[in-house]
Amino acid sequence: MTYTKHKVYYYKMEIRVLKYFLAVAREGNITTAANSLHLTQPTLSRQLQELERELNQKLLIRGKSKVTLTPEGLILKKRAQEIVQLVEKTQSELAFSKEISGDIYIGGGETDSIKYIAEIIKELQEEYKGIKFHIYSGNAEDVTEKLERGLLDFGLLIQPIDLDKYEHISLPDRDIWGVLMRKDSPLAKQKTIKVNDLIDIPILASRQMTPKYLNKSDFLEWFEEKYEQLNIKATYNLIYNASVMVKAGIGVAVTLDKLADTSDESELCFRPLEPKLTSGLDIAWKKGQVFSPAAKLFLRKMKERF
Repeated sequence: MTYTKHKVYYYKMEIRVLKYFLAVAREGNITTAANSLHLTQPTLSRQLQELERELNQKLLIRGKSKVTLTPEGLILKKRAQEIVQLVEKTQSELAFSKEISGDIYIGGGETDSIKYIAEIIKELQEEYKGIKFHIYSGNAEDVTEKLERGLLDFGLLIQPIDLDKYEHISLPDRDIWGVLMRKDSPLAKQKTIKVNDLIDIPILASRQMTPKYLNKSDFLEWFEEKYEQLNIKATYNLIYNASVMVKAGIGVAVTLDKLADTSDESELCFRPLEPKLTSGLDIAWKKGQVFSPAAKLFLRKMKERF
């Protein structure tokens, strides 16, 4: 409420618009914030301009690629955070009087640990019939890009991955690296695969063992300076197509366990690396992410479980 000598002006700030403002303050960019809110950039810009007119204050300094807050904007940010937190707390306390519904978007690489996500999905859908899940498969680059753009609520990320931008929960299992090969391969007679076994053999390499990621992963130590001697014929990000190429005799694939069919009926088998090499996993989300009630419920279940 703004007082002048002669008039009293009343204004009504909608919680929705305060959340929009906080998203822009968090992202520092209107287009990025609009994507995270599933709005168009012109719509978000118009809402911000109306908020500034309503308050009769300039809140944002708009640059070519970045927006910063004015002193008045910083004050509103602090108060808006307090208001939104109070409203969300109140909504949470009343949530169980209503049926929660909505869409939850989850992305991740191929990993056996998706079973933990599946367990929680099953629990939620049995209790809340109106919750729908959308699962996106992709490598770390694909998933983090969609997290940044607000197209995913959560990402299941296989290490190594830079988690500085994210809140995250570490999952209990570690995935085991090894070699996927035809059962008639000479290597199939071995129980484990050592680095010297891979020299000169045609290899389909996971993205995690390519030069871009090598220094961030444990592969560099595992290869013992013999990486340059590898005969890498192709790289892949998802194992299904790579397994088809292994069946065709193109080479062996360095991959994680339990992703390809290695049953008695399959042409393929898996042998772990020696010394043992594993990768941890994290379920991650953007810091300051604005969640739907359904996504909040999913996150609460994750925190309770892990």
